[in-house]
Amino acid sequence: MLAILGILMVLTFTFLIMTKRMHPVVALTVVPIIFALIGGFNKGLGDMMLDGLKTVAPSAALLLFAILFFGVMLDAGLFDPLIKLILRIVKGDPVKIAFGVAILSMLVALDGDGTTTYMITVSAMLPLFLRIGMNPLILGTISLLSLGIMSGMTPWGGPATRAIAALGLDAGEFFIPLLPTMVGGGLFILFTAYVLGKKERKRIGVAEIQYKEEPSISPELAASIEDGVADIKRPN
Repeated sequence: MLAILGILMVLTFTFLIMTKRMHPVVALTVVPIIFALIGGFNKGLGDMMLDGLKTVAPSAALLLFAILFFGVMLDAGLFDPLIKLILRIVKGDPVKIAFGVAILSMLVALDGDGTTTYMITVSAMLPLFLRIGMNPLILGTISLLSLGIMSGMTPWGGPATRAIAALGLDAGEFFIPLLPTMVGGGLFILFTAYVLGKKERKRIGVAEIQYKEEPSISPELAASIEDGVADIKRPN
């Protein structure tokens, strides 16, 4: 019975959120309370809510810090020098390009957010893939593998946060035993990138291209800075 109520609860607030019938915060707050009352937990509901807050609070604080920290770092252009360096090194060699995708996506995925990982990695590497004729599926495959290892196991990532809250563990207790797995997963991603890059090198060869560095800011942004708007990018 409890399992059925739990599944119905998840389906209900997912439906309400995806159809925009209810704000996510309201749905995630009100719907569980209603299903708890349906399940007959009205007497102990207050204590259950307090216990749940105590369990989730450390992971929520860690997640909030990670969002703020990596958000500022991304806005400040933390990964811009790395992207430029990778593009300058890989040039037209599919093996080097695949390695570059793996390294870039693993580092960006440390922020725990899959959206920013794909935005940064794809926007930086997809033009190069299209320029030399590499299969874009390789870009998606390596990025997805990197996201699964790095973002899925760091304590501030979504899957790890849910696991920590469900198991009632400290972030260190959860994360430290996973470090060897993350190292092994990173090595496997590099091996996969090498295999896929080798196949593409055999298929299309090595292209003769030269990396040309683009201006760090657009003319519109430069004009806005001259008008008194502060630039959030860190200086080169």
